Amino acid sequence: MGYLKEYIDRGYTPNDLLDELVRLIKRYNSLTHRYLYLYVAAISKRIPGITMEVDDFYIIRDMLQSVQEKEIDIYIETPGGKGEAAEQIAKFLHSKFDKVSFVVSGEAKSAGTILVMSGNEIYMTETGSLGPIDAQISIGRTVVSAYDYMEWINSKMKDATKQGRLNPVDATMIAQITPGEIHLVNHSLEFAKDLVKEWLYQYKFADWSITSTRGEKVTDLMKKRRANKVAAELAKHSRWKTHGRSLGIEDLEAIGLQIVNLEKDKQVAEIVHRIQFVCKLLQETSSMYKLFLSKDERIIKNSVQANIHNNQPIAGIKGIPQDTKVIKIEMQCEKCGRKHYFYKKLVDNNDIDEEMIRQNIKPLPLEDAFECECKNHIDLKAVKNELDMLPKVR
Repeated sequence: MGYLKEYIDRGYTPNDLLDELVRLIKRYNSLTHRYLYLYVAAISKRIPGITMEVDDFYIIRDMLQSVQEKEIDIYIETPGGKGEAAEQIAKFLHSKFDKVSFVVSGEAKSAGTILVMSGNEIYMTETGSLGPIDAQISIGRTVVSAYDYMEWINSKMKDATKQGRLNPVDATMIAQITPGEIHLVNHSLEFAKDLVKEWLYQYKFADWSITSTRGEKVTDLMKKRRANKVAAELAKHSRWKTHGRSLGIEDLEAIGLQIVNLEKDKQVAEIVHRIQFVCKLLQETSSMYKLFLSKDERIIKNSVQANIHNNQPIAGIKGIPQDTKVIKIEMQCEKCGRKHYFYKKLVDNNDIDEEMIRQNIKPLPLEDAFECECKNHIDLKAVKNELDMLPKVR
């Protein structure tokens, strides 16, 4: 029986699944004598905040600041995100722990791959995958691959040189590109490669002393050359063809990285695979989109499905006309089940505030998240995006 079916047949609730993750983490810690921490995004959920953000760094730092263990393994699943966030997370981890390693059984793409390259060790199962490291940047309203963007610009420059001009469509598009955008793209590409080169040399290759094939002594120059080669290969789209390419153990070893194959340790591999499928089931049966979890503490970001009463008339309130509109929002904490009630005014009327307070309904927070009494962090971004799409009352 597969792990996923096993947990489905057990009829576990989201809270049961979280408890199971804690049990698995404790088993992992006991077997490896290292401290396991889960940093997992629900990659299949296309919602704001799913990518690696600087806010993730603050949460990770806060949760791990008091940990006494000297070695940590980070189980990571992420579609990627900001390279700056990866840099901050890596710097904190290495300032706090003597040895930092990463465990990959699902996907850790783009900025996730960059972060994994900061590990002293990289542990992977046969299902784990990394990806090319070129940055994803915002150009106008679109997020694009920095490498693909520069490739397109360079191809148009060649066309212009060869033909003496561009077709009207390409010329119009090129005319809208500013020197600042080109500088940003180039900087983003080099930033990713520089981080990987620096971290591989400083951490991954730190204890590399003898070559595995010839038994030669490894020099400082050899380490730097290998780090440069790996970074260049991870950024080479001519090899991988697409930013979403999945690079498994064999792919990574082919470009000069030594990966620890967890499948050779059946006990640890089973735990890691179970963690992967419990997280998957948790994502599918709850509104969770990002999870930060250790044996000691958990923080969950939820995209809560709120009951939004749109343009609801407020009747019977002194001084407020029958057609005055306000939005009432009901949200339920995924962890403890407690309901929270908020409101958003569509017109400026202080009497609405007074009546909502009387009903124990609070204004929608300005922040993108709020903390339930049970300490669970509930994300508001999806709700606010939905509210922004509602028609305005004139």
